[in-house]
Amino acid sequence: MEKILVGLKRVVDYNVRVRVKSDGSGVETDGVKMSINPFDEIALEEALRIKERGEANEVVVVSIGGSEAQQQLRTGLAMGADRAILVESGDLLEPLGVARVFKALVDREQAELVILGKQAIDGDNNQMGQMLAAIWDRPQATFASKIELSGNSAKVTREVDAGLETNEVDLPAVITVDLRLNEPRYVKLPDIMKAKKKPLDVLPIADLGVDAGPAIREVSYEPPASRERGIMVDDVAGLVAALKDKGLI
Repeated sequence: MEKILVGLKRVVDYNVRVRVKSDGSGVETDGVKMSINPFDEIALEEALRIKERGEANEVVVVSIGGSEAQQQLRTGLAMGADRAILVESGDLLEPLGVARVFKALVDREQAELVILGKQAIDGDNNQMGQMLAAIWDRPQATFASKIELSGNSAKVTREVDAGLETNEVDLPAVITVDLRLNEPRYVKLPDIMKAKKKPLDVLPIADLGVDAGPAIREVSYEPPASRERGIMVDDVAGLVAALKDKGLI
């Protein structure tokens, strides 16, 4: 295999408590620690392991957003990716728009495998990988907990309610990964220094010639309601009565 494409999304770090802006226009990001989406980090780790086994020649990481996303791409390069591409866009793209951008990049880069996190921890949509496979008209394997490549096919094990399910897909293909696939490597200082010399191409989204405009307009944001204090009941009858009082049954 010549090339693997991996998506890296810039998100609020999973250790940070998310806060809504005072005007309700979005999530507060000023002064907030931002990181690579954890599922995307797992996707990159798997791509690097595939390359280290000699089953791929190049790993390219991709992010969509403003210039600040270069920070996450540099982290990806420090982990071991060969090149990075930033598709510069001032708008927050919906999953379908992201899928269209990735389809254009797949055609441009002639990638034989796209590995993505199954979802981003900000939107939790779990849509982009499936949409990309549909637009690309190639097979998909989602929620991978194990990936094995053999020639022009990939065998993907995924967790389902009944246990483990194994699918085999022909390459090129799209694979989305789950938490149990691997543990991403720790980035060391020498790797961070080396990453500064690796190529990072900035590509305006307009140059791809895709329609990535939003179809949904977000009107406002608000935090979830505060959790009510619990009450103690003496028996089942008391529980039923309490639930009836709240109109839950």
